[in-house]
Amino acid sequence: MSALAKRELLGPQELESLVQQALEEARRLGADQAEVAASHDIGLTVTARLGDVENLEYTNDRGIAVTVYRDSCKGSASTSDISSAAICEAVSKACAFAQYTAKDQHSGLADAGMMCTDVLDLQLDHPWTIDAGAAIDLAVACEKSALEFDKRIKNSEGATVSSNRGVRTYGNTHGFIGSIAQTSHSISCAVIGEADGDMQRDYYYSAARDSTELESVEKIGAQAGRRAVERLGARKVKTTRAPVLFTPEVARGFIGHAIGAIAGGAQYQRASFLLDAVGEQIFPKFVRIEERPHIPKAMASTPFDAEGVATYDRDIVTDGILQGYILSSYSARRLGLKTTANAGGAQNLVVPGNADNFESLLKEMGTGLIVEELIGHGVNAVTGDYSRGAVGHWVENGEICYPVHEVTIAGNLRDLYRRITAIGNDQDLRGGIRCGSVLVDDMTIAGS
Repeated sequence: MSALAKRELLGPQELESLVQQALEEARRLGADQAEVAASHDIGLTVTARLGDVENLEYTNDRGIAVTVYRDSCKGSASTSDISSAAICEAVSKACAFAQYTAKDQHSGLADAGMMCTDVLDLQLDHPWTIDAGAAIDLAVACEKSALEFDKRIKNSEGATVSSNRGVRTYGNTHGFIGSIAQTSHSISCAVIGEADGDMQRDYYYSAARDSTELESVEKIGAQAGRRAVERLGARKVKTTRAPVLFTPEVARGFIGHAIGAIAGGAQYQRASFLLDAVGEQIFPKFVRIEERPHIPKAMASTPFDAEGVATYDRDIVTDGILQGYILSSYSARRLGLKTTANAGGAQNLVVPGNADNFESLLKEMGTGLIVEELIGHGVNAVTGDYSRGAVGHWVENGEICYPVHEVTIAGNLRDLYRRITAIGNDQDLRGGIRCGSVLVDDMTIAGS
């Protein structure tokens, strides 16, 4: 991010002043309760393809959203204009809209006693002093590393360097107001390999709060090249049942289906394959899922949720048994429970492993399929039926034999979760779910 971009970003005090103004206007117009969220984000994204700049984008987005509650009726309005007149108009519109919405006894702010009183510094803000020229140079170098990795790399979808910085402020009529400044940076590359008439694409990326923790562009490019080449010669396998090993990139999504099923919305809408499952053993006894929202620099860390509720460490799954749901104040009220400080979603879910590295899991699997990419959206959140297109490698006697494509893996998540036999220590730290490779002892693999 350039020095100019850094100066353009509104600071927490400026955003808090805007939020305070909106809250005071809501009180003046007779709202019983009100909450206001303001944000300002700036970003630079550069994509280079075949050595030339394909895309150069600078973003500068700001806005303010107002929600008011009056007689259990809710009204909301937002604006990208942060002038005093526009803020007052947004509040006025929100109050007017509340006259036309149905009463909902479950609506309203989270309980005042749950508001965050200590906004922790979680080291989320690490500006990257990079300008467009330097970003272009990095993108070109990253792609060059991929193209030079192997002579079979014949084409490229490009390399992208992205840097974003933002400030988010939330306040409500309980008297809470807090701000979070945060950054996110990434470098990615996607290339196409070709040999004997077969073409295969793959990619690799690095993401972090702090640009100094990104992997080098040379490594990112080389990884993208290696992965594309390793897919060449992919074939189908005969329809069978065999163990499946999800790599960390796809394992977090596999575990994520359970998190979606225990979200408050899915529970009170009665649309979950884990309906009313608290207290049930849904995973083997060795499986734990821990929520740790205060990990410094982590991608999903936050001191308070989208309602100002203080976040806290908790164990969602212990000894394979579901301990609780993922709740906002609204979904909690619908279920007769208390919020779990998850308005806006879960924060840093950690799935500790019970096994060693990826190679040890290959030995344990023996013969089966490594899944490195999933295709399609064949997951029924209500029944748990699971059917996804898969790309990966076939393994025999603990050794990788050849790449596989055009196969489908299937089962029911209720059964598949109980069939997990091992989780590796090779955690992927680039997202909100920190999970290693996951070995499922038996799945249907549909091929030729």
